[in-house]
Amino acid sequence: MSGNVILDVEFTRSFFPALNESWSFLENAGGTLVPTTVVNRVAAYMTETQVQPGTEFDASRIAAERMEEGREFMAAMINAKAGEIAIGPSTTNNVYVLANALRPWFADGDEVIVTNVDHEANNGAWRRYADTGLSVREWRMDSETCELRIEDLQALLTDRTRLVCFTACSNIIGTVNDVAAIAKLVHDAGALVCVDGVAFTPHRAVDVKELDVDFYLYSIYKVFGPHAAVLYGKPEHLARLENQNHYFVDGNPYLMLSPGGPNHELTAGAVGVSDYFDVLYDHHFGDEPTDIRKKMERLFGLFADHEARLSAPLVQYLSAKPGLRLFGLSTADMEKRVAVFSFVADGRDSTEIATRMQNKGAGLRSGDFYAARCIDGLGVRPQNGVIRASLVHYNTPADVERLIECLDEEV
Repeated sequence: MSGNVILDVEFTRSFFPALNESWSFLENAGGTLVPTTVVNRVAAYMTETQVQPGTEFDASRIAAERMEEGREFMAAMINAKAGEIAIGPSTTNNVYVLANALRPWFADGDEVIVTNVDHEANNGAWRRYADTGLSVREWRMDSETCELRIEDLQALLTDRTRLVCFTACSNIIGTVNDVAAIAKLVHDAGALVCVDGVAFTPHRAVDVKELDVDFYLYSIYKVFGPHAAVLYGKPEHLARLENQNHYFVDGNPYLMLSPGGPNHELTAGAVGVSDYFDVLYDHHFGDEPTDIRKKMERLFGLFADHEARLSAPLVQYLSAKPGLRLFGLSTADMEKRVAVFSFVADGRDSTEIATRMQNKGAGLRSGDFYAARCIDGLGVRPQNGVIRASLVHYNTPADVERLIECLDEEV
């Protein structure tokens, strides 16, 4: 994906003070670490401009400018414009707001399709529609492959389908879904799509225009940023949504879909991710990119290549080790999956194993990871869910070696 350029992982790790050789951070899908560039941006906002933004005195004017810069970057990262996103504290919150804003579009008896694979963020709010007169149908993963099959969705679509909510990739399974193909199928049926990109966006460059999605969600705190989340919507949809903020806040989707407004310092702090990407790009490529899309594509290609090299020995081990069951595709092909690996040990409690591994320096967790319906679909609730290891570009071969050594000792 990135040609002949190899990621300088030691250089990347120099921006993350929490990383050292005494432990391995393997729970990136729950939230990545933030580089010092983000810390510096948040600190600068809070020490220099912690005032109400948007008036003419210097601190207030600069505060507004810094927030706008953060908003522009969070939009540009997925090839959107600042006016096409809203910023909230979490994806879960953003979906509840969106569900409330969308409900007036639908009539009793209309149908919404959800999955049993998605994180509950892109599930719970939509399923509550069933209490308001809508029909909620479930697109279920294949019991053997753990994949969402497009033909199964096609069988669910009717002339009453109004919205299909699904994930770009599951935070448990890791398989990459063909978002563009699914969106086309749904649009051809006359319905909208809402895509949860939280587990996908830390690993690949995203272009919401190319995907042709109606709504797209991602969490900046899982893409090396502060704890905030982004809701993208096509402009023609945002213009029609019912205001979810104070009655006098009107005509601005950015605020209408952010009850109480976005967090100031974290919105401004997101620029620190852009700062970090700029340094990485300059270090690895040197030339000045013509636009941010080129920069994102080359950087995330670099990340994907590195993640593939990290993932290959782990996939081989998890697939071959007697007594272990890896969910999803047994491949390190990053076109087909992201570096999120969930597994169980036959007859063993996942929490017990994860705790013992944590004590040996493997920073991972076990449970349902807020994808309870997926865990139930996999049939591993009696084992306290899955053990999950998730890798990003600042992980090293030594991290994978530690994980494998710990598993060898515990399973």
